Amino acid sequence: MVDRANSLALPDNRVVQVDDLTVRFVGSERTVEAVRNLSFHVDRGETLAIVGESGSGKSVTSLALMRLVEHGGGRIAQGRMALRRRNGSVIDLANANQRVMRNVRGADMAMIFQEPMTSLNPVFTAGDQIAESIREHQGMDAAAARAEALRMLEQVRIPEAKSVLDRYPHQLSGGMRQRVMIAMALACKPALLIADEPTTALDVTIQAQILQLIRQLQEEMHMGVVFITHDMGVVAEVADRVLVMFRGDKVEEGPSEQVFAAPQHSYTKALLSAVPKLGAMQGTDLPARFPLLQVEGQVQPVAEAGAASTQEVPAAKREPILSVRNLVTRFDLRGGIMSRVQRRVHAVEKVSFDLYPGETLSLVGESGCGKSTTGRSLLRLVDSQGGEIRFGGRDIVRLKNTELQSLRRDIQFVFQDPFASLDPRVTVGFSIMEPLLVHGVAKGKDAERRVAELLERVGLPPEMAQRYPHEFSGGQRQRICIARALALNPKVVIADESVSALDVSIQAQIVNLLIDLQRDMGISFLFISHDMAVVERVSHRVAVMYLGQIVEIGPRRAIFENPQHPYTKKLMSAVPIADPARRHMKRTLLSDEIPSPIRKLNDEPVVQPLVQVGTDHFVARHPVGGAY
Repeated sequence: MVDRANSLALPDNRVVQVDDLTVRFVGSERTVEAVRNLSFHVDRGETLAIVGESGSGKSVTSLALMRLVEHGGGRIAQGRMALRRRNGSVIDLANANQRVMRNVRGADMAMIFQEPMTSLNPVFTAGDQIAESIREHQGMDAAAARAEALRMLEQVRIPEAKSVLDRYPHQLSGGMRQRVMIAMALACKPALLIADEPTTALDVTIQAQILQLIRQLQEEMHMGVVFITHDMGVVAEVADRVLVMFRGDKVEEGPSEQVFAAPQHSYTKALLSAVPKLGAMQGTDLPARFPLLQVEGQVQPVAEAGAASTQEVPAAKREPILSVRNLVTRFDLRGGIMSRVQRRVHAVEKVSFDLYPGETLSLVGESGCGKSTTGRSLLRLVDSQGGEIRFGGRDIVRLKNTELQSLRRDIQFVFQDPFASLDPRVTVGFSIMEPLLVHGVAKGKDAERRVAELLERVGLPPEMAQRYPHEFSGGQRQRICIARALALNPKVVIADESVSALDVSIQAQIVNLLIDLQRDMGISFLFISHDMAVVERVSHRVAVMYLGQIVEIGPRRAIFENPQHPYTKKLMSAVPIADPARRHMKRTLLSDEIPSPIRKLNDEPVVQPLVQVGTDHFVARHPVGGAY
């Protein structure tokens, strides 16, 4: 039974107070206590950051506050969760019935979820979903709600916001979808905002602006914020206080300046040691593994054998394993009564690059810049309208479907959204085994052994093969996707934000794993990411994309130590720094409206050739949306 004995009285400035919260998941074979005896509070205008490893219980805590944990098979075993509503009344969320909770959600507290594609309804437009929340909780009519939805989309800096109102979730990039979720959560101006990894899918420039936006709204509405994240740079940027969780327990809590300057618990020290720091690779040419601090009781870091990669940086005279020339990918936008093509999204415009054996080339840029579309075009997951993609002496663009299947054994893809790329109806073991069966590589006991080996390689116990995707945290699901991509021993792996959903310690282990795999097996990685600190750690070369074009490409050291294009410089300046003392320092942000890749028919974008400014270092010398 949930304890009802405690009084619901709260201090005047308190928004929520949680006392002795315990959450259990009861299965057919065992009971798991995901959160044990957790207590914390959030005051008006205050931000509490809850941090910890994947599976530590931080997301379960947020779901318990929203009373959504029951829908995932969990239950609140004990504790009190007192919330002060916007009208001043105080209720115990742990004992509230579902009718009351429906009124509370959205109006008094709102949540931004980690995986936007699974949180947005695929059959309704973005505008309809935001407007529905506004009509439900603010009583506006349809026209007023739509106007308010448009205002919120503009406030979270979505380009062409009016057209996004009428677009469906699958037509938006990952970062765009997350911004729609943020607009929906903030539309009703809740008393408490729960943000579960809200900026994970966002590039650094948009991340910085969203964090500023949440702070501004927080000041205007005196809103309390529970910020759940694995990014210690973000914690330093937004948090007044920090609560550290480890395997369901609170291990440390205190003011953010104190926790960062003098962490007391060994696990907090380990978390901070794993934070990728921009500039840590200064003076080095090759990728380097993260140093990992051990914690008593912590899972051992995966693939701990060997030192950092010692291979030479692939020289231009070497034969590339993958060569891309003048790649063009566009999407038609239809409208009107006859559903004719009216405008066109110029997602990728004349992109050219080479990928060499055993190297990592990183594609970086803002959400919607075309980096993910470039990766998908290489495997013909989306159709390109021009250019050449050569792999193993063959042009991928011209391959038949039967030839394409054999090619996909050599080129594998790790997608950005792990939950959407795993079949919820089958066990994760079968998902990992499936490529082995399809390509006839292994079957029966051999396939099962290979699955167990792959799970261990990415830091998961082999017995987890019998579980289903919904039984894992976001970080664990992403590790499963990486294991599946490695099943066929590919020559090239296209990793689309493959570590963005992982907490910092697991992120460090996975980056170390990728470096080890590259050294041991000679795998080439096309690493698509918005996390500049991770890109600096893992890359041999870096290509910066903006509005579908490469504006700078070169060796990683040259790009990070001597960036030439102003857009590259602004990307660097927007990276959050894991130091609360520097929170209020002014940083250069791309504060102008994002130029849109959507153009009228026959309005071709200008693509100027790149100019060499150093050894293998090229930069675009032309105006790009006012950035240069």
